[in-house]
Amino acid sequence: MRFPRAAALIGAAALLAACAPAQSNNSGPGADESTGTLRVWLFSEVDQEPKEAVVEDAVAEFEAAHDGVTVDVQYIPVETRAERFRAAFNDPSSAPDVAEYGNTDLAGYVESGGFADITEDLAAWEDYADVPEDAAATAQVGDGTYGLPWFLGMRALYYRTDVFADLDLAAPATLEEVVESARAIRADDPDMLGISTGGAYTYGFLPFVWASGGDIATAEGGTYTAAIDSPEARAGVELYSEILSDDICPPQTCAEMTGNDSVQNFIAGDAGMTIGGNFNLKAVEESEVADDYAVVPLPGTEPGSVAPAFAGGNNLGVLSGSERRTLAVEFVRLLGGKDYQRRMYEAMGNLPTFTDVQAEIAESDERMAPFVATLDAGTRFVPVTGAWATIDAEGVLPTMMQRVAAGDATVDAATTEAADALDGAFAGE
Repeated sequence: MRFPRAAALIGAAALLAACAPAQSNNSGPGADESTGTLRVWLFSEVDQEPKEAVVEDAVAEFEAAHDGVTVDVQYIPVETRAERFRAAFNDPSSAPDVAEYGNTDLAGYVESGGFADITEDLAAWEDYADVPEDAAATAQVGDGTYGLPWFLGMRALYYRTDVFADLDLAAPATLEEVVESARAIRADDPDMLGISTGGAYTYGFLPFVWASGGDIATAEGGTYTAAIDSPEARAGVELYSEILSDDICPPQTCAEMTGNDSVQNFIAGDAGMTIGGNFNLKAVEESEVADDYAVVPLPGTEPGSVAPAFAGGNNLGVLSGSERRTLAVEFVRLLGGKDYQRRMYEAMGNLPTFTDVQAEIAESDERMAPFVATLDAGTRFVPVTGAWATIDAEGVLPTMMQRVAAGDATVDAATTEAADALDGAFAGE
């Protein structure tokens, strides 16, 4: 999910629970009403009008097909999602029936009992067979499926075609070549970052770990154990740390950079490369480098390979306390179905989760081909555990990378510290 972390403020949650509107037809636990108001929460956007237009069409279609049903859509700020969902889970009368949520938040929500398991509902839907397993996994916890993947965010390698042409460089075919090309770019122009990517850019450096055969953690018997200190993971951390150096991306500039910061440098013309998402395309095409860039999948460690990317994105789920469960599932299948995923792509640039729709888009829009190729090569995800919220909030992985970049710790020491912090979070979940 691509948005800033929000603090879970208990006081705010209580206030929201007290002020939130109640369900219009409270028929008690276990009810499955076929009429009334279906309440939907979706995330607000910086540019919300295109999203609203698509959703309004879906609402009109749904209401026309269901007599006596009104769909009430509320757009909630991403930054306050923790408080809003906490309040909804604690007071079902204030909860929506359907909600959009970030896939990295799901494990915590399931532990709170907030979302319904809709495994059987999706299995009975023919279109669901076209959702690939790694995308479907972003809505799964244990043996349950708690939502429909609505869109994915893939990251790939953006590079300056004019800079590469001037230096007679080819698009990098391995991660080592990414580092070498970045070094050559900065050597030629010390005012330019060889590649703009930061120590706080978790989803920028994890592909280096995954491509090297490492991982954040391993799961066994329903529990996770840190693996970021394995030799393979350390090799990936070491390779990425070469980027955070004076001859590519100086630590004083890059150690604290997030993903947004990284892409902004590229957009401003201050970097030869960056790791950016399909969701950054519009901003790049409206920038001063619009005529001088290209995108390729971030390569792996061997020529022809693709580094596994993080499968970020948002899902649509049904709240466990919904009194209109059947209607809620039907609305999820409509708004999250192929037709409206196509339309959300056209409106927002969101990458659909259905393989056939992805193929159509890659064929019709060459800009999306590198991102679809990255998805097809196989993606990875963070540990599916409620402890991830703590790990993310405490910045365990960015701190590890920043300590290496600043020279405050060796790769071995920093990964050992990170592994200890991960295991502590897993043990205390």
